[in-house]
Amino acid sequence: MSFFKRIFSSEKKESLDSGLEKSRTGIIKKLSKVFTGRRRVDEELMEELEEALITADVGVDTTMKILDRLRKRVRFEAYAEVEELYTMLREEIGELFSSGVESGSGSNESSFVQPYVVMVVGVNGVGKTTSIGKLAWMYKDSGKRVLLGAADTFRAAAIDQLKIWSERAGVEIIAQHMGADPAAVAFDTLEAAVARNSEVVIIDTAGRLHNKRGLMEELTKIRRVMDRIVPGAPHEVLLVLDGSTGQNAVEQAKQFTSATDVTGLILTKLDGTAKGGVVLAITDQLSIPVRFIGIGEKMEDLQDFEVTEFIDSLIPATWDV
Repeated sequence: MSFFKRIFSSEKKESLDSGLEKSRTGIIKKLSKVFTGRRRVDEELMEELEEALITADVGVDTTMKILDRLRKRVRFEAYAEVEELYTMLREEIGELFSSGVESGSGSNESSFVQPYVVMVVGVNGVGKTTSIGKLAWMYKDSGKRVLLGAADTFRAAAIDQLKIWSERAGVEIIAQHMGADPAAVAFDTLEAAVARNSEVVIIDTAGRLHNKRGLMEELTKIRRVMDRIVPGAPHEVLLVLDGSTGQNAVEQAKQFTSATDVTGLILTKLDGTAKGGVVLAITDQLSIPVRFIGIGEKMEDLQDFEVTEFIDSLIPATWDV
């Protein structure tokens, strides 16, 4: 939704470049070994490219899809130079992102709903609470009235941490005690949001996935209760994943999407890892849009995900940079 989007400034691009430096260095190092010193495209080069992408955490299935399309283009478009193949690789990665999956933040709704309700899910330790705090700051910084709901009542620490982030972001929070009914917290939060004329509501949920049936029942109850106060809520369900876990993040995403309807992804901790290629695998295998990526500790380091800027930062226009 457009009211969530912010201009992708040169400062943000520099921050993105810096945040993806480890991943970019790792991928370019692998690709340089494949392309440097060669002029012609042959099957040996394609096999080495396949290995490079797999070891860059792009994943086997996604890599095979990319390589199949490249082989067809080399054959049917009569490309033979390695420079042209590298350009095609970037194009195919861009196509992978755009094939039925929108990029950027916000909602798939066509008009603004007030209050706009975002439910956030994800296991403990992936940066869920931090992401919520940064989202709250982002929306407030764009001029929105924001309210948080501490519906992860399974851990007292989760409530306390969210209170700290609400203070940092300068937004209000609705919280109860540890062990309270999460649906009741969500209900109270939305009632308060309506009364206070809040524009954006972000609901935290329990960070555990030991029992998919239990998780589904809990999230379904929260959804049902929120819908009574704000019809259609939640308007967005964001799954937070730790990008530094590589292919484990893909498996975790598959488990969560089988337990609840996820409309968008937040990928965190990309600045501390060389596993940025996992973004391609997640996008390809789940067909769920990446809304935001976390590339640092500062508030502004949770950025809108933009395909063009991401590809340019992860895989530059030349491999000999």
